[in-house]
Amino acid sequence: MNYRYLDSPIGDLLLAGEDQGLVYIGFPRGKGKVSPGADWRLKADCFKDASMQLGEYFNGTRLKFDLLLAPHGTPFQLEVLQALTRIPYGQTCTYQDIAVGIGRAKAVRAVGAANGRNPLPIVIPCHRVIGANGSLTGFGGGLETKRFLLELESRYSQA
Repeated sequence: MNYRYLDSPIGDLLLAGEDQGLVYIGFPRGKGKVSPGADWRLKADCFKDASMQLGEYFNGTRLKFDLLLAPHGTPFQLEVLQALTRIPYGQTCTYQDIAVGIGRAKAVRAVGAANGRNPLPIVIPCHRVIGANGSLTGFGGGLETKRFLLELESRYSQA
């Protein structure tokens, strides 16, 4: 697997994957921190498109990503990840909304678990999922990072 680091307003993000697409985006801290495997190869020039699009996102000029992605997971997890991609920029929804949207209204906890295992945060916008009471809930990069991303999108979606 190839990887590189991308400087961002939330710290150095680890981008990792292969020719078939981006597999991981790792935060610099929190439970979403990803460390390179022993057999991973540091290639500073890989994932140029992902780096460019993430830069545009943080600058407020990109509202939707167009990248080759290769997330891993169970069929259910991949279904949840696909549902996350349909949450519009600058908007939020609840775990219940996602569960209902995929036709599994009683699977709220499973949706939460799948959301928490998202290997490609930001690009697959799990930060847009909030608690039923409107509160910010757990996030791989920490709640401070989640708040930052939601505020960034709120600012640019109203511009």
